[in-house]
Amino acid sequence: MLNNVSFGQYYPRKSFVHKMDARIKLLLTVLYIVTVFLVQTYSGYIATFGVLLLTIIVARIPIKTVLKSVKAVIFLILFTVVLNVFFYSGEEILCSWWIFTIKKGAIDFAIRMALRLLFLVIGTSLLTFTTSPVELTDGLESLMTPLKFIKFPVHDVAVIMSITLRFIPILMEEADKIIMAQSSRGADFSSKNVFKKAKAMLPILIPLFISAFRRAEELSLAMDSRCYNATDKRTRYKKGKLGFRDFVGAFVFLALLAFVIVDNQVLRLLVFVI
Repeated sequence: MLNNVSFGQYYPRKSFVHKMDARIKLLLTVLYIVTVFLVQTYSGYIATFGVLLLTIIVARIPIKTVLKSVKAVIFLILFTVVLNVFFYSGEEILCSWWIFTIKKGAIDFAIRMALRLLFLVIGTSLLTFTTSPVELTDGLESLMTPLKFIKFPVHDVAVIMSITLRFIPILMEEADKIIMAQSSRGADFSSKNVFKKAKAMLPILIPLFISAFRRAEELSLAMDSRCYNATDKRTRYKKGKLGFRDFVGAFVFLALLAFVIVDNQVLRLLVFVI
């Protein structure tokens, strides 16, 4: 059930992408998000999909595992599509039925929004698939180092964000165990009725919250027992170094950004000429 959702999990592999520096992967993820929001044409979406597919193949992540990350937000994507189809603020009416009106350009806009959300989820999931929690923490802390000059708790924030990402699959696994336990006691989670399904999920929340607080307490005790502290004198077992892979990755994503910008300018030029 919920264990089929793979968002936030680390998928260990010895691949080109896994061996890249965590700092570069974080920066490239931000660059990728900016690029996705800049895309305005289908050729731009095709280029983005090509880079995304190339990254998945090079990272040696199974397509099935990548698609599992989309499963958690499929309802949100469908809901966004429906909203954009029926509430698009156009002027020319394409078709109308009862209280529903579809305007010209609504379907095209809905498809582009769905692709944007889909690419964002898959792209950000690849970051956690190819970067371990420890590497992610070190990378975040390294990138936020300049904030130490204004007394910002850089290490604390990096650890909190890393633990949050790590807890996502753990809590999903815990929720799945609670659902199986409730099902063995006669609870019905297979109903297709949305309201009945929501009502059946309510008994899961309290044990899930209790489990989350218990795990948080166990984690804090484990960190205290190992004399963990966030002082500036902390050292690292491994220090990140930029290599050939990082420059190749940066070149690919910068080339994608350049293509999207040029493609958008060509589109504006064509619209102006027409």
